[in-house]
Order: sequence, then structure tokens, then C-alpha cells
Amino acid sequence: MNETGSRSATLNGRDGRHLASILGHMTTDLPVGTTVSGMELEAAPVSGRALVVIVDDRAAHGDDKAATGPLVTELLTEAGFLVDGVVAVSNDEVAVRNALNTAVIGGVDLVVSVGGTGVSPRDVAPDATADVLDREIPGISEALRSSGLAAGALDAGLSRGLVGVSGSTLVVNLAGSRAAIRDGMATLTPLASQVIGELSSLDG
Repeated sequence: MNETGSRSATLNGRDGRHLASILGHMTTDLPVGTTVSGMELEAAPVSGRALVVIVDDRAAHGDDKAATGPLVTELLTEAGFLVDGVVAVSNDEVAVRNALNTAVIGGVDLVVSVGGTGVSPRDVAPDATADVLDREIPGISEALRSSGLAAGALDAGLSRGLVGVSGSTLVVNLAGSRAAIRDGMATLTPLASQVIGELSSLDG
């Protein structure tokens, strides 16, 4: 990438086909109202490339107060990941599945979805993720629940979130509170590095 900066856009159906021109890596048809932010960083990734998917109706419609993307991006960057961008989608199973598939097709090493992991009918992130995964890694999802509960993040402890592999991409569902994100990323980072290393060795 030749320029450093950030860009954001709200995609309509036609513009969704041009996600590649926004993130630089991917193409897909995203639903109306999807919000995308792309971050371009100068430093080369240490741990790999990542994409963040925020599952939240308000964030998908541009409500910055509902956005947790900057926090996730900061934590991923600190862990050595190059964050290709943040995509905010509504609590809709098709929208979530399309966003995850976009990340997998784009070849990122890690895609982290945030939110939509609870028990209400609108919490569909795990259901969409199940359709995307080739293999689940239940040990990581259980570790996220256990550590989150111990840290007092109740939404993390009650999360139905999944973790698994789709193609050569590690897919992770995190609960949406800031406490769940911080604890989840601390638990996830060493485990994700191990999984990504194993997947990279298979590709090589």
C-alpha cells in the first residue's frame, strides 16, 4: 500500500461490489447500510492480516457511539496484525455471513466479529459463522467464555460465539462489551498466533 490514511463509506448494493477498491483486497456484494472503514498502515504485519466485523444495528447505520471497531483495531495492531479494515453490519444472518465470507475470500489470516453472540433472537453471529466454518475449534471458544466470566464480562461468559477455520482463515466471534473485547483479545492473541502459524505452514 502506497498511502497512509483511513477511509469510510456506507455502501449501497452497487457499491458493495467495489469493496476491493475500499479495502484493497476483497470483493463481495454487501447489504444496503453496511458501513466499511479501511485502515492503511505503513508497518508490515508481524502476526498476519486481519479484518474486523462489528455486528450491531446502530454501528451499521453510522452511529459512532456504538462503534467498538477502533478498540479492536488497536488491540489487533498491538498484537502485530495489519488490520485491513472494519466492516459494520446489522444483526442479520445474511449480512454477517457475507461479511465473513468476504474476509475469507480476501485471504486475511484472522477475522474477528464483535457482537451478536447472545441469546436473543437478534443475536445471529454464531449462526452465520457456523455456515462459514470448515472446522470448529471449541477449545478457543471455551477459553474465551471462561476467561471472560472470570474477568466479570458476563456477556462473554454467556456468549454462544464460535471459533474455527474457514479455508486458511481463523474466524472468531467475540461478545460486544468493551470488557469482553479486552479480555477476549488478551486470551485470543497467543492462541490465534499458534493457529495461524499452523495454517501458514500447510499453505507453504
